[in-house]
Amino acid sequence: MMRRREFLETGTLAAIGAIVVGSTRILAATEPVHDLIVRSFLPENLETPIAWFDRLVIPNDVFFVRSHFGAPRLDAARTLRIEGMKPLDLSPSDLEAMPQTTVVAVLQCAGNGRSLIEPRVPGVQWGHGAMGQASWTGVRLKDLLERAGLPGDARHVQLEGADVPPKPSTPVFHRSIPIDRAVDPTTLVALKMNGERLSHAHGAPFRLVVPGWAGDHWMKWLRLIRPQAAEAAGFYMQTGYKLPKSPVEPGTAVKPEDMTTLTTFPVKSLIARPADGGTTHGGTQEIAGVAFSGFAPVAKVEVSTDGGTTWQSATLEGDPGTGRWQVFRYRFKAAPGRAQAMVRATDGKGNTQPERPSWNPSGYFWNAWHRVQWEVV
Repeated sequence: MMRRREFLETGTLAAIGAIVVGSTRILAATEPVHDLIVRSFLPENLETPIAWFDRLVIPNDVFFVRSHFGAPRLDAARTLRIEGMKPLDLSPSDLEAMPQTTVVAVLQCAGNGRSLIEPRVPGVQWGHGAMGQASWTGVRLKDLLERAGLPGDARHVQLEGADVPPKPSTPVFHRSIPIDRAVDPTTLVALKMNGERLSHAHGAPFRLVVPGWAGDHWMKWLRLIRPQAAEAAGFYMQTGYKLPKSPVEPGTAVKPEDMTTLTTFPVKSLIARPADGGTTHGGTQEIAGVAFSGFAPVAKVEVSTDGGTTWQSATLEGDPGTGRWQVFRYRFKAAPGRAQAMVRATDGKGNTQPERPSWNPSGYFWNAWHRVQWEVV
């Protein structure tokens, strides 16, 4: 295994084949294996290969990692401060002694799919894999806020993590969520992921879980939760993570007053199998992937194998839920030659996945029809 310094000195992943971050083995983006794809190493931005999106839960060791500054130092004595009328300082064991709640939910980076946006925009150039679904277990944020005592003027809850900017001029990553979202029974301070304690890369010992909302709200390495009257100040709340209030033409510069904070992710589906550019044997082909929406449970998933002329309904597996994905499957017979498939999803509120993405200056929420082509032999 190569040390981080040696890795940086080589300047290339291809020269080393594999590296290890914690317990996770990582291969170069060019390797055709099911290991995390490195989008940046410092800080760690690691992507799940699309082939994993044919199941209800993504294993922890191939679950994508998003970090602004890199993980903070390990601190076994770290506690979580809940401010209020009766402030609380809680250790992991304190939270474990409280009633536990488990939710299954999609965690998706707001910039997932950014590399597919035209014209290109700055930011981590994610493909499709800055997302995953897991089972999250912890304490409802509502219960913690009630125990600490909510001030009468609380309209927002500020969130602060233990990670620190690389230099003084870099803005601190602070966020806040409205009080009604904070007291939603599905909003958790999680201690476990898929039944295991959170890893350091995934926010140990405490991270926020906000089903249906983009991952920038899922604060990792939580150290402070503060009810307050106003929205959080600072770059990452007042400037970053914004969308145009109305659709704009690609490449348009949008004024700050015409932007709004992004929250709920839109309806989306994605084909995991067959692989784009891959090869399959002739006969019955199975198209499989996942579909989800932050606004409502998935109502239907449709697949086209003739370029969008006709659409057929796929079968769905897994429990439906807002912010929760289901696996879809569709089978058809294909003769040898070039095959193609497209997929689109519709949620229970009638939101349908668009043929083309809605462009925005930061490349957020890509959710166009997903297309794959493969060779049948």
